[in-house]
Amino acid sequence: MSLAGSFYNIFGKKHDFVPIFAQQASFLCQTSTTLVAMLETSDESERKRYEREIKICEVQGDALLTEFQETLRGRILGVISKSDLQSIAMSMDDCLDVFKDAAKAILIYHPKKIDGQLLDLAKLIMSEATALRDLLPLLKDLRRNVTQISLHCDRVTELEHAADDAYEEYIGYIFENEPDLREMTKYKNLAEIFETATDSEKHVSDIVRKTLLKHTGR
Repeated sequence: MSLAGSFYNIFGKKHDFVPIFAQQASFLCQTSTTLVAMLETSDESERKRYEREIKICEVQGDALLTEFQETLRGRILGVISKSDLQSIAMSMDDCLDVFKDAAKAILIYHPKKIDGQLLDLAKLIMSEATALRDLLPLLKDLRRNVTQISLHCDRVTELEHAADDAYEEYIGYIFENEPDLREMTKYKNLAEIFETATDSEKHVSDIVRKTLLKHTGR
């Protein structure tokens, strides 16, 4: 059965998009957790295995997005419009793409060490993924869950701001303390892609927030 196939009866009969979003969020949580594991090990073979796992999730995510878009065609949904649902699903898929790029960058750069600040950035990515996992099921009843949705969006924004601060502090740290220009460039590039990952996750919550405002005025 296809990735979305197990959800088809629910989605097709009740127009319930939540199981699809839940699977996307599960991919985000799985890949972000694996990204942290890549940084916590210095074993190159383990890092390669983790990178393959992330790549598999990204490919599965692409397939799920395609089936989701096909399923939306010709269907009448409730409060949330098809274009809004597509925007949310596509932004989630974009997150997976960035996570995959981050994992690949770790293998390509092969840094001599992983500073604690860099690991902290990866953990913020993981925390944002968890926040999105908690947020998306609330869209099933947009009007009833207005306050909770807003609070979860605020949480994602707080985490993204924390990641911005951590990124800026880390860049200052490596410029001051890393004497090897080549290694410093590696750390800087890795930090940049991790910061981009947190931005991509905030983009999901921003779309949700706009959808909330559009359909409830709040």
